[in-house]
Amino acid sequence: MSTLPSLAELQGISAELRGQVIKMSHQAGTPHLGSSLSCIDLLTAAYWTALRIDPEKPHDPNRDRFILSKGHAAPALYSVLAKRGFFSPDWLDTFATHGAELAEQPSPNCAPGVELATGSLGHGLPVALGLALAAKIQPRDYRVLVVLSDGECNEGSVWEAALLAPALKLNHLAIMVDFNKWQATGRSEEVTSLTPLRAKWEAFGWHAVEVDGHDLAALTEALREVPHPSGKPLAIIAHTIKGKGVSFMEDDNNWHYRIPKRDEVNKAFAELGLPAPQLAAAKSGSAS
Repeated sequence: MSTLPSLAELQGISAELRGQVIKMSHQAGTPHLGSSLSCIDLLTAAYWTALRIDPEKPHDPNRDRFILSKGHAAPALYSVLAKRGFFSPDWLDTFATHGAELAEQPSPNCAPGVELATGSLGHGLPVALGLALAAKIQPRDYRVLVVLSDGECNEGSVWEAALLAPALKLNHLAIMVDFNKWQATGRSEEVTSLTPLRAKWEAFGWHAVEVDGHDLAALTEALREVPHPSGKPLAIIAHTIKGKGVSFMEDDNNWHYRIPKRDEVNKAFAELGLPAPQLAAAKSGSAS
């Protein structure tokens, strides 16, 4: 982008995006709201300050590639792509509707700007490694950025790719780990010991940094380091809060599954400083 938004503008974008994913969850009756809210700031920093992309040319061979490997947070990605102009915001109202473009988890070529079908955890980084290697071979100067969940770091395929990327000197490859400390059934540390996560990525040969995953200035600064001058791929361990932005959702793993009721949507919008939303009738199974 020629002119980067101010920090206040980025914060406003993040608030608007959070409201959008809450509205989508209510209207579509779909879960994974907490997981979508935790990564909003990561996507905001990427799409408004770092990625070299043109919504008018979604298949430009020189575009930077972004992969949301934690595909269950698809509402966050869809909201970002609509806001950036890849497709009409009207599509968001048809999210998870039979026959519509935007499936509950990204499907192949479902919408402009969606690079990969994701949702089966552990696939995003290996594919991203292939894209980064292709750039090196061709050669092209595009960068590849992947958002992983912390639970996804349980997957062996993630660590196989993590071993290979430094060996291939893919310093134009970067990851952001949405480290919100929760998995589907419990605390990440209780399911599989992840800490010290930064040290693990460093031991695998990556340049790794830790940031507050809701500090948009810190995220923007970290993303400036791609390609990394060390010659290594970059791992950004972003400490986040599941359900970030809404007091009654924050760090509450029930919002991995719960669908917000109409009054909860309105309360969330008020907390986010947004005007009350126009809500369509919720799908059967989601509370009105």
